Amino acid sequence: MRIMTAVGFAAFGASAWSGTVASSAFAEAHNQSPKAAMPAECAPPLGWETIAARKPRFVVFGEIHGTKQAPVFIGDLACGLAAEGKRVLLAIEHSSTENEAFQRTWKLPQAAFAAKLKQAGWAGRADGVASEAMLALLVRLNGLARNGYAIDIVAFNGAKDEAQTRRFSHLPAQGPHEAAQAENIRTAEAAKAYDYVLILVGNIHARKRPVERSGIAFEPMAMQLGSPSAVITLNMQTAGGTTWNCQLKPGVQPKPKEEISNDAIACASYPLRANANYKRAPFIALTERSASNTDADYDGVFWLGTVDASPPAVPRGK
Repeated sequence: MRIMTAVGFAAFGASAWSGTVASSAFAEAHNQSPKAAMPAECAPPLGWETIAARKPRFVVFGEIHGTKQAPVFIGDLACGLAAEGKRVLLAIEHSSTENEAFQRTWKLPQAAFAAKLKQAGWAGRADGVASEAMLALLVRLNGLARNGYAIDIVAFNGAKDEAQTRRFSHLPAQGPHEAAQAENIRTAEAAKAYDYVLILVGNIHARKRPVERSGIAFEPMAMQLGSPSAVITLNMQTAGGTTWNCQLKPGVQPKPKEEISNDAIACASYPLRANANYKRAPFIALTERSASNTDADYDGVFWLGTVDASPPAVPRGK
């Protein structure tokens, strides 16, 4: 895969739909300047300028769940964009049925936010989506929103109600789930004049080509968000490390068309194999568009370096 260079970037060589989206208070209401209150280290990552130049509506970050670094990366980007006066919507892969609770919680005083948020679908989730790092990301951005920055959130995963389930029931394989994800994000995006919608999601949902499983193809969420020019998808690259996720226990052989029981799954910190080694600070890069590009599932990459597992924010039984 060849990575495009840009000014200041060539040194890398190569390489609430039924309700409302949570509102951010404006800086004027707090009689303060956003940039004056923003920490100096808050800035979009290197390479973001190549994304901004294309003027996308949606920027999809396809991650491997359960690292400390991916939520921090997204938090730095959202913070940096808000510091520039941009209005940002962060879409996270939590259940859409919890979105109304997320919206109510987002408006609470910062001191009450984290404890209340944990009650909205976090308990018992050990798959990396409800990690300590994800909670820290939302606490950080909520603090910025409470201080006048234009940052909102939406929980978009899966069908929000029976009507949505029925509407997409004709789609093959995982298609109904992907279509619901896309519609939920689009509905939230339409509620306000956002400059950017940042979507943090498992990387299978971020692909821009159909995915085939057991001989049946379906369109991932990123294909259903809007026109290709309005969507940029980036795949996570790391130098390896660890990630918190759930895997089948050794020796377990799942049977076709049967649900896998919780007893057959072990959620823990697992090794993550490196898929790149740029030996640089985190950055974003777009890939060159050509017939020989073998990674056309995504428009580019976001590089995190070595990653560390982030355990559940609310461990099972708590």
